[in-house]
Amino acid sequence: MAVTTTVTPPETTPVEKQKQRRSRLPKSARAGGTLHGGPIAYVILIVFTLVSLFPLVWTAIAASRDNQRLAQTPPPFWFGSNLFKNLEIAWTEANLGEAFLNTTIVAGTSAVTIVVLSTVAGFAFAKLRFRGRNALMLVVIGTMMIPPQLSIIPLYMMVAKLDWTDQLQAVIFPSLVSAFGVFFMRQYLLQALPDEVIEAARVDGAGSWRVIWHVVFPAARPAMAVLGMLMFVQAWNDFLWPFLVLTQTGNPTVQVAVAGLGRGYTPDQSLIMAGALLGTLPLLLVFAIFGKQIVGGIMQGAVKG
Repeated sequence: MAVTTTVTPPETTPVEKQKQRRSRLPKSARAGGTLHGGPIAYVILIVFTLVSLFPLVWTAIAASRDNQRLAQTPPPFWFGSNLFKNLEIAWTEANLGEAFLNTTIVAGTSAVTIVVLSTVAGFAFAKLRFRGRNALMLVVIGTMMIPPQLSIIPLYMMVAKLDWTDQLQAVIFPSLVSAFGVFFMRQYLLQALPDEVIEAARVDGAGSWRVIWHVVFPAARPAMAVLGMLMFVQAWNDFLWPFLVLTQTGNPTVQVAVAGLGRGYTPDQSLIMAGALLGTLPLLLVFAIFGKQIVGGIMQGAVKG
């Protein structure tokens, strides 16, 4: 008599069930997969990209034409043959070589100083306990609500008394601190820096400055990169205060030098656009070099938070 043996399949574990469910999903829905948007998403992205690039493209088109063609209706919508000629004239007349050097010194010094001081102050407001902390933070936030134009007259009187007019320190020193930077770093460190890490460092015998150097700065690196880029762009594009304390023939910044282009009974708009284009190119270059690291830092900070 034949004996029939029934083989019972082994029970599937929860981990194996999860793997089986994941294998049945499309690749775009799996963890680490590439998400593909539909045609509407691509159309929206293309439209926003074109709208964002239009001012830069129009600046380049205007810089490649002459002043007479720019005054005609309709305006030109394609490049002319005078681009490199106008760029050369704008570079020479506005002395943009010296202006680029001055602006790099001003923007670089301001950005580095603001990042360091804002990180230290943001750590103090976020993680240290001291009397009057909340009141001081309110004062810092309150300074952000004061229009900077209100401080121009007393600030100019101080600069004139120090005999700093037409010198770069007149632009650098008022921009060494930023209330926005302190608030930005405080909000970031509240989430990205756990209290347990600081306590562990103190248990190991680390002092306050050692904690800042070995714990706070590495944890705040993504936010520091973003803040540094924002402050560099802001200092590079600043016009009103440098225009008041610097001259176009002494120590001009880029914006002050470009403001002197095309002057006359009929301003030469093509030269003005050529100078504006030259003043924008360094910012595009900086973002092209460091943009990937900055975006990666933002995503890393978002994951940590």
